[in-house]
Amino acid sequence: MQLGPSAAGPEWVITDAASMRAFSRERRARNQKVAFVPTMGSLHEGHLSLVRHAKARAPIVVVSIYVNPTQFAPTEDFEEYPRQIKEDLRKLKEEGGVSAVFMPKDLYAPRNNRDSGTESSESEAEAEDDDTAAASTSDHQTWVSACKLERPLCGKTRPKFFRGVATVVCKLFNIVEPDVALFGEKDYQQLRVIQTMARELDFAVEVVGCPIFRVADGLAMSSRNALLAEGERKKALGISEALSAAAEAVEGLNEGDEVGAHVLCNLVRSTVEKYGGRVDYVDMVDERTLRRAKRVGKAKRSLIAVAAFYRSKHEGQEVRLIDNKV
Repeated sequence: MQLGPSAAGPEWVITDAASMRAFSRERRARNQKVAFVPTMGSLHEGHLSLVRHAKARAPIVVVSIYVNPTQFAPTEDFEEYPRQIKEDLRKLKEEGGVSAVFMPKDLYAPRNNRDSGTESSESEAEAEDDDTAAASTSDHQTWVSACKLERPLCGKTRPKFFRGVATVVCKLFNIVEPDVALFGEKDYQQLRVIQTMARELDFAVEVVGCPIFRVADGLAMSSRNALLAEGERKKALGISEALSAAAEAVEGLNEGDEVGAHVLCNLVRSTVEKYGGRVDYVDMVDERTLRRAKRVGKAKRSLIAVAAFYRSKHEGQEVRLIDNKV
């Protein structure tokens, strides 16, 4: 554990749950509000914009850096996910106003050794139940799930992803005990899952969504952008171009007119593919329930969301990017 001033970053760097909880409780006992920005590191301007929103809401700002294994399937990019702790701390120091950085080594119970007579059958059963990057090292068996919100969009091809997200955020809320937590709207389904979890499990945490941070050419900021192979970033611009085209189509409607959601989805799909992306999904859903929309108009606010694959700089692998527009 390192607890104290850090020359490399913010005032406090904390690595264990008890010290993090004590830090927050001490500040809240002084009637200081705590704002929390959970991240998986590899910080970019999108993360820093969340920090700025946090600073505007509370005098104490906590940022967590933890690459959560339970939201990665064994075949996904957990090992390749970019990690740059020294650079992250430097950015937070330069940003200023961050009171603490929580960097736990592991948030899941380690796997216990078992007698050889039972290990094989139990391990097989657990592997089926915990099909994530943590399965080989952890005995964790308590999960949080917002069942209905997890199923559409990313949940169709990443069935355990949101269970892992909800569980780790639940754990982080219990450790950090913030008054407000800030999440980017690029991960819109994640935001709705966490808002619902916080409300239904009676967390005294205000969960706030913040606008997508885009670079000048429209690409949504993502840590995974750094994994794109040479030339793939230009192809990825097709996502924002496609979403903008869909939004313009709706804006061009007369008052009271509507267009079929499938028409807009086909427009987005064809544009992404024209630029060279391999589409995972394109869907139009209600922005609150995430249920599929049939028709869209100016008076009917809906979310159009897309996920697409691009070639990774790691040979034989792909990078999955997501984006959306309301």
